[in-house]
Amino acid sequence: MTFRKIIFDGILFGFLLSVFTVAFFVTSEEALLNLPVGVACVIAFFALGCAFSALLKKMGVTTLGDVLFKTSPPTLEDKAWFRRFWGWQLIISLSTALIVSIYKTEFSLIEILDENGFAGAVRLFKGLLAPNWEVLPRAVLNIIETIFMAFLATTLAIPAAFVLSFLCAKNIMRGPFAKTVYLVLRMFLNITRSIEALIWAIIFSVWVGIGPFAGMLALMIHSIASLAKQYSEMVEAVEEGPIEAIESTGANKLQTIWYAIVPQVLLPYISFTVYRWDINVRMATIIGLVGGGGIGTMLVQYQGQAMWREVGCIIAVIAVVVWALDLASAHIREALK
Repeated sequence: MTFRKIIFDGILFGFLLSVFTVAFFVTSEEALLNLPVGVACVIAFFALGCAFSALLKKMGVTTLGDVLFKTSPPTLEDKAWFRRFWGWQLIISLSTALIVSIYKTEFSLIEILDENGFAGAVRLFKGLLAPNWEVLPRAVLNIIETIFMAFLATTLAIPAAFVLSFLCAKNIMRGPFAKTVYLVLRMFLNITRSIEALIWAIIFSVWVGIGPFAGMLALMIHSIASLAKQYSEMVEAVEEGPIEAIESTGANKLQTIWYAIVPQVLLPYISFTVYRWDINVRMATIIGLVGGGGIGTMLVQYQGQAMWREVGCIIAVIAVVVWALDLASAHIREALK
């Protein structure tokens, strides 16, 4: 816990030092583009932050890391939180993050209230709120394609995620070799999941060509990584009693998983899978924007020509389908509890 506390405080202090340095000593964008120097500075600031955190620990000062990871014994000191060191650490860190966010996003109330920009938004909404229903048949055909894209991607992802979930569960993968497999698979799935389905759709659009097949493959890859993580967390949370009972009969690893773990996780697995299909339908709409097929491709075609009335019709179709699927998904998951 002390190690985590020092790392956490080191990141916070390192972040504050980095922002302070950029704000007062960096005068050009070229200096920020010097990546080796930038990385070296960030590592140095992080090390300084860790050292400062360790020093505060020796001085008996309670930091935010101490409070979060409960590494200091509770004190009877009667002080409000904002009069303590960790309170000021929290305030300064959040305030700095907020200021940096406002600066980096170029947040501006003037642009929101700009008369020309507001008039453009009004024209757009007028078009969206007066849909052109002539494109409705084509929109319905495309949303059906989108729904089945999501269905096939989810279906193909289930067996792969099911097997991976046991290989990625810490309570099953014991021993040096199993632990290595667990760590490698976890890292691989984390990397896969960190790449959004939108990026996978671009990759598969180049690989297999633009269309629903590329979109389905993108959804399938992302679904395998996401479902495997959710499934494995369910496996790690199972009760140990049934496992010990089955093992005491001399059952091997596979029999233990099948008779002690699978019955405990089956209903949550189905619930997660239904929810994943719901998510995939919504994601299928987005990946269509980059050539993944379905109604997203139709949407980007009309949006590119500023045909807002047609876009309004497509949005209405998407909204109805997403609402209906969300409702059905919620009822099915509730019934499975």
